[in-house]
Amino acid sequence: MNFADMGLAPEILRALADASYETATEVQQQAVPPAIAGRDLMVASSTGSGKTASFMIPALQRVLASRQDPEVAKRDRRRNYGPRVLVLAPTRELAMQVAKAASTYGRHVQGLRVATVVGGVPYAAQLRALQGPLDILIATPGRLLDHLNSGKAVLDHVDLFVLDEADRMLDMGFIEDIQTIADRVPAQRQTVMYSATFLGHVGRLAQQLMKDALKVEITSHTDTHANIEQRLHWADNNEHKNALLDHILTGVELEQAVVFTSTQRDADWLADRLADMGHSAAALHGGMPQGRRTRVLQGLRQKQLRVLVATDVAARGIDVPTISHVINYGLPMKAEDYVHRIGRTGRAGRNGLAITLAERMDVGMIRRIQHFTTQDIPVQRIEGLEPRMQEPQIFRARPEGFARGPGAGRPSGPGNFGRRDARPAPWRDGPRPGGFDRSAGPRGGGFDRAPFERVAAERPPFEGRELRDHAAPRMGGFGGGDAFAARRPGFGAPMSDRPSGYGAPAGGPRRGFDGPSGERGGFGDRRGPAFKRGPR
Repeated sequence: MNFADMGLAPEILRALADASYETATEVQQQAVPPAIAGRDLMVASSTGSGKTASFMIPALQRVLASRQDPEVAKRDRRRNYGPRVLVLAPTRELAMQVAKAASTYGRHVQGLRVATVVGGVPYAAQLRALQGPLDILIATPGRLLDHLNSGKAVLDHVDLFVLDEADRMLDMGFIEDIQTIADRVPAQRQTVMYSATFLGHVGRLAQQLMKDALKVEITSHTDTHANIEQRLHWADNNEHKNALLDHILTGVELEQAVVFTSTQRDADWLADRLADMGHSAAALHGGMPQGRRTRVLQGLRQKQLRVLVATDVAARGIDVPTISHVINYGLPMKAEDYVHRIGRTGRAGRNGLAITLAERMDVGMIRRIQHFTTQDIPVQRIEGLEPRMQEPQIFRARPEGFARGPGAGRPSGPGNFGRRDARPAPWRDGPRPGGFDRSAGPRGGGFDRAPFERVAAERPPFEGRELRDHAAPRMGGFGGGDAFAARRPGFGAPMSDRPSGYGAPAGGPRRGFDGPSGERGGFGDRRGPAFKRGPR
């Protein structure tokens, strides 16, 4: 479907033509027409599929249609009127990307007024933008709630309410903020929600905010990502991982790369390390001021940076087509974030490469990622940097429709519930695999008890062996009696007679138990200086 077939305004079609957009993507084909018609939408679409344009084009169409209403135009001339379209985004970077899309598709809309309200920037410029009439307001929930509580933001005339990446906003703890903002928006509105999934708390939120919503599901987390090649490299330790990363970054096929870390501290450290080695690298994470984050993203888009070291939250909304590599230096906390990470490459029809550097302690997360995507990540090796340790073995991803637990390996059905007694047992009425015949006598014909009887016969008689009196008091509070104390010096003796080095010198106080109150405990004691004996 072409955009010209959707009945869009000439100003929008002209802007799309300037951006060389003629044919709509799948999500745009299914979401734009019902959004223009005023339907509430629940859209599940992967990153890089054109979902931003799928709600920004209807938003601009609504702005142009409302300007033809004289009554609405009269109200627009009043100050502090508030926006007609409200877009909520989880991160500052994603909000900036949406604002850029509004400017791109609305460049020929005369007098288009777009404001961005995000955290990490001064309030003065945002207050000036909120005082005048607005067409589109793009905001993060926390900062918008600040302006609502101060009375500077007015949402009384919002016609279209958009929640972009709603699942991520809920994961970041914005559910109460979203509900508060939704209560301030008129009930007679159109609501459009985009999320990777609508299960659990995201689905419950959609039921609260929407009426007779149309669900549009384009892709899922099990997509094959045909234009993104995935690789897994096992590393013996952190030094080996750094060597693998250095080799990958020096490849001539690498145009620009995003290296993901697990923490902000790792991002700063790794960016400094790569910069010292001569790479044009910079860090990007939520702990940086907004001005610096904007400069870093601008340098990435202008190809002044070759390597961007980022965390999951900060990388949301990065849309740079020239990113050829995504490298998972630190694995994500959730398997869903892996899909969002690799979606930073292979954009705009290009091919991309997603490389994961994992150590043995990352086996559990690799398994969860493969089960979540129902795909295996191929293991590869670099000549000269092969792991010296044996590589962990990961079970193949479970196909769709197969049960977990003891009954796994066959499709689950009514009455099964994965119980062990529901599994077929062909050996019950015949020989077991391996020659064990259950039907030949009480213990089977192939079971020879003679070796066990010979061992029992050669065992010395019980007479003469000491019988421990379990009712007697145990010496030292440890148990074991004199015989145990003789074999293990110090364990059967009183505490004061224990050898030095276990927790205190012989005959002295035990540190952390009855020693000075300011000392840190020894074995098994985690009390610090704040926990002191006696009155404080």
